[in-house]
Amino acid sequence: METTLSCTNFVTLLIFLCATFYKLDSTLAAAAARAGVNPVSKIATEFIRTSCSQTTYPRLCFSSLSIHAQKIQTSPQLLAGTALNVTLSSAKATTAMMSRLSLSHGLKPREVSAMKDCVEELSETVDELRRSIGEMSKLKGHNADFKLMINDIQTWVSAALTDENTCSDGFQGKTLNGNLKTVVRGRIVNVAQLTSNALALINRYALIRG
Repeated sequence: METTLSCTNFVTLLIFLCATFYKLDSTLAAAAARAGVNPVSKIATEFIRTSCSQTTYPRLCFSSLSIHAQKIQTSPQLLAGTALNVTLSSAKATTAMMSRLSLSHGLKPREVSAMKDCVEELSETVDELRRSIGEMSKLKGHNADFKLMINDIQTWVSAALTDENTCSDGFQGKTLNGNLKTVVRGRIVNVAQLTSNALALINRYALIRG
């Protein structure tokens, strides 16, 4: 009989403690929410900041990826994958802008030629980034072909960066007028910097996975 009562008292005490801790945890979470603090997001944000510090353009890296902290958490793979997706979005938008500009009235033949060449280079960039993203999505668990797959991703992203630099080089000198040149090169350089950062994060992920 005493054993039965003892067990009953223990269970009652355990339930009481669980309820107390749950209430305390809820209270702390509510207080953090009111203060605008999300511990999980803060950890993820710091993870992104630390990872981006190892890239060539850390400020751009952090500003472009920190808004995806909730998705990335502290996963090097998700960080690299998100960097690729952000880069792809920028590359697609820049390609569309360049395509529209190449059809503008008043452009000189050499300007039209440079714009069309750049559109072709950026189109290849978009294709290479898409292939990289597709391959990255297959890197789950302990994939036996990890090294081969990550090498393919690195090769495609490196090729994309080369295409972007080639596109940018086409606008050096007096190929375009001042204002148009500033806008076009600015967008292309931005895509190239995002690509460079993505490649750095991919390389970092490759080292972590070994």
